[in-house]
Amino acid sequence: MTWLVTGGCGYIGAHVVAAMRAADERVVVVDDLSTGDRQRVAGAPLVEGTVLDQAMLERTMHEHAVTGVVHIAAKKKVEESVRRPEYYHRENVEGLRSLLQAAAATGVGAFVFSSSAAVYGAPDVDLVREDTECRPVNPYGQTKLDGEHLVAGAARATGLRYANLRYFNVAGAASPDLADVGETNLVPMVFRRLVERQAPLIFGDDFPTPDGTCIRDFIHVADVASAHVAAARALGDGRLQALTANVGRGEGVSVREMVTAIRDVTGTAGAEWAEPVVVPRRAGDPPRVVAAADVIRDALGWEARFGLRDMVASAWDGWTARVGAPA
Repeated sequence: MTWLVTGGCGYIGAHVVAAMRAADERVVVVDDLSTGDRQRVAGAPLVEGTVLDQAMLERTMHEHAVTGVVHIAAKKKVEESVRRPEYYHRENVEGLRSLLQAAAATGVGAFVFSSSAAVYGAPDVDLVREDTECRPVNPYGQTKLDGEHLVAGAARATGLRYANLRYFNVAGAASPDLADVGETNLVPMVFRRLVERQAPLIFGDDFPTPDGTCIRDFIHVADVASAHVAAARALGDGRLQALTANVGRGEGVSVREMVTAIRDVTGTAGAEWAEPVVVPRRAGDPPRVVAAADVIRDALGWEARFGLRDMVASAWDGWTARVGAPA
């Protein structure tokens, strides 16, 4: 098969492209390069453009004989989505609609959708299961839930085989050159503060959790990439018709615990200036979201391989290669 990977020049997308190529899957990348870097996919065919451009998508699918799509391209800043909900709907929902229409027009038979734990909102459960009621608390999460519905609807109409992968908090790097260069996720945000000899920020410590900070299920980006490969192969050979599954480790880590782990790895654990500072909550942050990960294990035989220190250490290797360590 040949897979079209949208957003393949971004942090997660580039890991998926690398993992698929390592598994001898043929790929072509579409990316608008608004946040991605073409060097991340050097050697793979790259078409610069937006998923809102259906004509370009159809042309690319025809020219490269695409038979499956892995859709990762999306706007993903929760706080920005609260301020710009219409923009997020256009980019994430209408962009997906355009992509699905192009897939239908060109006979693409398999579709992997990059969804998110944000579809669940703020569930009051210890472990979030796929049948937990989805009640997004921010526009970003709503766009991902709307996207799942679009994919399922396209499947009913056309017979499209699909996997909606709801992944949790992604961190780490498979190699330094693929590390997260953005600074919207917790780990690189803390790195930035530390290299500038500033205290890490914790957004709220009055949540109903043991230490008052948000609890998340952090998962290594290499594990997320391997989940995409497993789903793509199962869809490609017809073993899988429809799947909606969490991609997580099933272990909760608080923000304060993660900051402590980062300080340990970066050698700033004993520095007074690196003691975290609590600031007001961010809009739309739920207290606890931790995955139950048995559905994807049973369906695909997939399990996360990497632990918390693997994530932090690999991310730090990538960061120091690009930015340097704190003085």
